[in-house]
Formats: sequence, structure tokens, C-alpha cells
Amino acid sequence: MRRKYDTQLYKERIEYIKMLRPDACIGVDVIVGFPGETTDLFNETVNFLKDLDISYLHVFTYSERANTTAKKMTDVVPVHERKERSKILHLLSDRKKRNFYEKNKGSVRKVLFEDENHDGYIHGFTENYIKIKTPYQKDLSNSFHNVELKHLDRDGIYKVKWDLQSEN
Repeated sequence: MRRKYDTQLYKERIEYIKMLRPDACIGVDVIVGFPGETTDLFNETVNFLKDLDISYLHVFTYSERANTTAKKMTDVVPVHERKERSKILHLLSDRKKRNFYEKNKGSVRKVLFEDENHDGYIHGFTENYIKIKTPYQKDLSNSFHNVELKHLDRDGIYKVKWDLQSEN
């Protein structure tokens, strides 16, 4: 895919970021099913990503695009295989994200709350990109607040109790 870096350099950059900021959330974009991706190459990618200290994956399943070099390549990975590989990486991403969230359990983080009501909850993200939710209160919208990360709900989101009255 004409990338100008290799896995060793990539790994070193991740390690450097983690040395500077151990609590950094690092997401990785991955394309699966690119022409020429054999089962062995895919497994090599999975093993590399398993060992990498990252927080989640953003998985893209390769699809043909007109007027691209890749469209002209042979060794096309069948669509059903692309989908299966995508599922495998999504599961790995879920495990990595859960692990990252668990590592942050008990810490106090600054959260920026969003402006939308999601089924009675307002969501926000910490400065290191951990998703939070609390019962919706309009006054929280677009504001920063410190929260303690205590309870991960079954959706893998930190649920916090919030009372604006007690903050004042």
C-alpha cells in the first residue's frame, strides 16, 4: 500500500508516545482484505496488533474503488473473507478498549460533556478519550467537570453519578 514506514518504526513511535504519556489513548486505523493479503499476512497483522500498546482499532474493510491502482491488482481477497477478518479485528479492538478503560479505573479525569440527550444520558469524553455517561442535565452541556472513573457499564462506558448542586 506504499506506506513509507514499517512495523518496527510504528511500534517505536507507539512506545515513545506511551513513555511520554502512559495514559494516552491511541487508536489505530487498519484496512483488512487489501488485495494480496494472505491468511498468513493477516495473522501476522493480528499478532502485531495484539502485542502493541494501543487502545482501540478503527477497522476498514477494503472495497474496490474505480480508478485506483488497487482495483487493478490481482490476488483479490473474497468479500466473505474480508468480512470475517473485519470481525476478528473488531473483537480485538473491543478487548483492547476494555483493557484501556480498566487501566484508567479509579482515576479522576476532566470530562467535556456533549450537548445531546442520548436516551436520558449525556455523554462526554475525558482528556484521554474515555467515554463517560451520566443522567442527562442540560446544564452539563459543553462544560468541563472532573469525574472519578468507577463503574464500567455493560456497554463498556463509564457511568458516573452527577449532581450539579453538590458541585457548588
